[in-house]
Amino acid sequence: MPSVPNQRPSTARAMTRSRVAIVNAVLFLLTCFGGSFPAAADIAVTRADCDRLVKHQPAPGVEYQPGVDVHGRPVAPADIGGGYQIKPPETIIIPIEILIQDRFNIPTNSVLWNAKAQVGVVTVKGDQVFYEGQLLGDPEIAALEQLCREQLPAK
Repeated sequence: MPSVPNQRPSTARAMTRSRVAIVNAVLFLLTCFGGSFPAAADIAVTRADCDRLVKHQPAPGVEYQPGVDVHGRPVAPADIGGGYQIKPPETIIIPIEILIQDRFNIPTNSVLWNAKAQVGVVTVKGDQVFYEGQLLGDPEIAALEQLCREQLPAK
């Protein structure tokens, strides 16, 4: 008996055709009206965002002052012996080294036993960290922080 061709397209074919028609319609609309869409989105930075980015700087006169209470009256120092007057260095240099004997299993009787290889140098200056002289951090965040300092008044 000869096979009779199906008169109705299958459900899967009908769905595929409707999807293709929808995609074509969307592409047509995008082609026609594509120029009316913004090329780049504007980004809004709120005051709360700036407050998180900008480092806190206390108002003048609110820093701790030894020997004075909150009302400006003199008080006895808390450290009876005078305390320690250690001033940390302005620049801290941290060499990053690898002990070669650990890395390559060099025996203790070898002339290379105490060999070291310097990988790099980390330098800390204030609140900035450098590796081999290159500032570590995100330049975009630094730019936003600078913009926040310039545009928004202090609280």
